[in-house]
Amino acid sequence: MNSCCIRRPASNPAGFATFALWLLVSVLAWPSIASGEEAASKTLRIAYVEFPPLSYRNEAGEADGAMMEITRKVAIEAGYTPEFIYLPVSRVYLYLRNGLIDLWPGPTDIPTLDGEVLESWASPMPIQLSAWYSQNKMRPLENFNQLRGKTVIVIGGYTYAGLINWLNDVEDIRITEAPNHRSAIDMLKRNRGDYLLDYREPVLEILDGPADEKIGETEVRSRNVAWLFSLARPRAAILREEFDDAYLRLAEKGEVPGVRTVMPAYIIPGFPEQYR
Repeated sequence: MNSCCIRRPASNPAGFATFALWLLVSVLAWPSIASGEEAASKTLRIAYVEFPPLSYRNEAGEADGAMMEITRKVAIEAGYTPEFIYLPVSRVYLYLRNGLIDLWPGPTDIPTLDGEVLESWASPMPIQLSAWYSQNKMRPLENFNQLRGKTVIVIGGYTYAGLINWLNDVEDIRITEAPNHRSAIDMLKRNRGDYLLDYREPVLEILDGPADEKIGETEVRSRNVAWLFSLARPRAAILREEFDDAYLRLAEKGEVPGVRTVMPAYIIPGFPEQYR
């Protein structure tokens, strides 16, 4: 009778050693991988725009300005590492919609972002859109419809919370763009426009000479500055609560502006209804 036997696989010491080495490396690497993933989850992509003195990119290429400093403190207090991304305003809106950024410190009540963001309850400061004019040529703006039949200077790249679309569509309002705030004021002085639509804070940084004394200002629209969290990001609601709590803690310690009473927004008569 033929004997029956079971064939055992040939021993492969080299293969086993390779497998053991791979297993050891994987085990040792796991803490680093986990640590890297945790660090990534604690990094916040925060957009900022050119809006001195509240936010701007300084000579070193870094985020700077009063609102950026507050944002940096709040993010760190909330346990996150801020990664600031310099963008034009229109790109900020797009990135908030598709979740390429986590948040942006910007004005509240932007119609084109309705349903796209969560706004923080905390608001460190207000922001004001003004109509600037030469007192030798124009009178104060009492009604937004006074812009009809006029040439209005705007800042290139600014959407004015979507208002730029309305201005471009109105046939009897002529729009001319300035590349920056300084150029816009110079254009106004040279009578290249009747009114300049620009935010108060950047313009006040520029008006400092005797020739600027004849530049008048009328408030057009006020909003509050807050943190806008992208609803395309799954943790938007959690981030808002963490930011609000962190801001309150810092305010109690006097490291950020105190908690302010948010006043109802001002809107000039005649302002387009859809952008209120």
